[in-house]
Amino acid sequence: MHSMESWNLSPMAAAVTAVVFILIAMSTRASAALIEQTFVVSQMRMTHLCRETLVTVVNGQLPGPMIEATEGDSVTVHVVNQSPHNMTIHWHGVKQQLNCWADGVPMITQCPILPNHNFTYRFDVAGQEGTLWWHAHVFSLRGTVHGALIIRPRHGGVDSYPFPKPHKEIPIVIGEWWEVDLEQMDRDFVHGFLDDQPSASTINGKLGDLFNCEGAVEDGYVLDMEPGKTYLLRVINAALFSEYYLRISGHKFTVVAGDANYVNPYSTDILAISPGETVDALVVADAPPDRSYYMVAKPILTPPPDPQIPAFATKRRCCTSTAATTTIAMASDDAPVAPEMPDEFDMMTSFYFRGNLTSLRRRHAQHLPAVPAQVDERMFVTLGLGSVCRRRGQQSCKRGDSDETISVATMNNVSFELPDLKTSMLDAYYRNTSSMDDMVTVLPDGPPRMFNFTDSALMPTGPQEEELEPTARATVVRRFRHGAVVEVVFQSTAMWQGDSNPMHLHGHDMFVLAQGLGNYDAARDVARYNLVDPPVRNTVLVPRLGWVAVRFVADNPGMWFMHCHYDFHLSMGMAAVFIVEDGATADTSLPPPVASSCSHDNSLMRQEFFLKAK
Repeated sequence: MHSMESWNLSPMAAAVTAVVFILIAMSTRASAALIEQTFVVSQMRMTHLCRETLVTVVNGQLPGPMIEATEGDSVTVHVVNQSPHNMTIHWHGVKQQLNCWADGVPMITQCPILPNHNFTYRFDVAGQEGTLWWHAHVFSLRGTVHGALIIRPRHGGVDSYPFPKPHKEIPIVIGEWWEVDLEQMDRDFVHGFLDDQPSASTINGKLGDLFNCEGAVEDGYVLDMEPGKTYLLRVINAALFSEYYLRISGHKFTVVAGDANYVNPYSTDILAISPGETVDALVVADAPPDRSYYMVAKPILTPPPDPQIPAFATKRRCCTSTAATTTIAMASDDAPVAPEMPDEFDMMTSFYFRGNLTSLRRRHAQHLPAVPAQVDERMFVTLGLGSVCRRRGQQSCKRGDSDETISVATMNNVSFELPDLKTSMLDAYYRNTSSMDDMVTVLPDGPPRMFNFTDSALMPTGPQEEELEPTARATVVRRFRHGAVVEVVFQSTAMWQGDSNPMHLHGHDMFVLAQGLGNYDAARDVARYNLVDPPVRNTVLVPRLGWVAVRFVADNPGMWFMHCHYDFHLSMGMAAVFIVEDGATADTSLPPPVASSCSHDNSLMRQEFFLKAK
């Protein structure tokens, strides 16, 4: 701190200044609130499509309760686990600065909350405004255990939005209706069985009137809009399997934010949103008021030639009729007008939608730094499928369409699995437990070999594919020094599949510098980087048979999960742990945990709950 002499102040002036500083600090603290909620996780029976299904939910509702906060608030959530499942809650997109312990990833940042046990999460929402969400991070239970997390501006409230003040804000949660045991489905994914698919798509938990039970149509979510009013739709894709298109007949969107980061207003008649992403969009009710209008959410499917696994074909046939509908009611009893939707295999509309987004750089915004120009570490990460021998420890087995192998998902040809620890990885790392050192594998800078990553001949089983198919399982980590600028180019591959990949990084936002189709070529593509106003996301969609380049600053100490947000890819191992080292000072170092989630019987904690195949 400066002395009075160094500021050249008289004692009286210094006293007055000190009082002013204290009052400002007290005022700032007083304006921040404590948001406290209790999440009771339990099971309930719900009936859709003529069938009763046992569903795991929070507080008896689907979607779960919405958390509403103001920037700078502190949030406390007491989780009471009355379900038969192990449980954690991840606060998707919350940066958790110096608070990795509350990130909610089982056996990585915490031990799971056992049935009939409780755990309390505490975190701040500082330096962030917009739409985020929360969800379970165990098994596939985020399919039903999820909800919105809304952060409004601290100063001026809704009047300080960098867009016209909306008449009303409306969360739109896109999801899926499952009639299967999600925990068992996750185990099947881990063991390479991909035969399950959703029965329908949902908007705010409703299936809509595209579906019926013995002729009686399913209820749909109805949104009443007043003619001429402006509405802010806070759209969240909570689905496990699919990217979605969202369109409202007779209306246009103005996109104003994504993943709680403002963008330059972008006018469009369609939204594209992948699992894990959020989009904030304004809609003016300016269509003729004597009609009602449908809002339709339709899944985007991978086109031929992508035969891969029968589950995808089943999913494709299923999902051609699983679009969810919402009625936009504007004082009319007439049949709603339906929008024309893109072809089910149309991925280019999504590609161009994302390419039109740029960051809004506000004059007084302090939480959107400039794109760092100097890069400290560069990585080229391929995303695809492969196989390991079904018998653990066996190095050689028959590949291709064989019962001797298990299909896995990979980053740079390594599939993630948890280490055999009796505590969380973060706890072992923080306490410098040497037993973990020999259990991890470093995520390499690039794949073990270069090839034509987007060659469609690799999709079906055959000699060319079988040569590239073998991979390995390991606890994949990558360590970064505090403050390092990291550039990652994600490259989707054609190995057994043609999926896009929504990659989510915990604890950080990423500058999305560029995207492209085909194979990334640095000599050609670096020149395309947007280093002025790239969009900033926590989840970035790597296009089908294409690539995306991102840059982030590793300035949040701890262990942060990086993974694909397609549930089957996550369960199959498309993941890694990014370790950010402590900085040189106390305020750049991870503090000790406030409370431990590992105080109970370790033999119970490690029941096969997450990414573990024995």
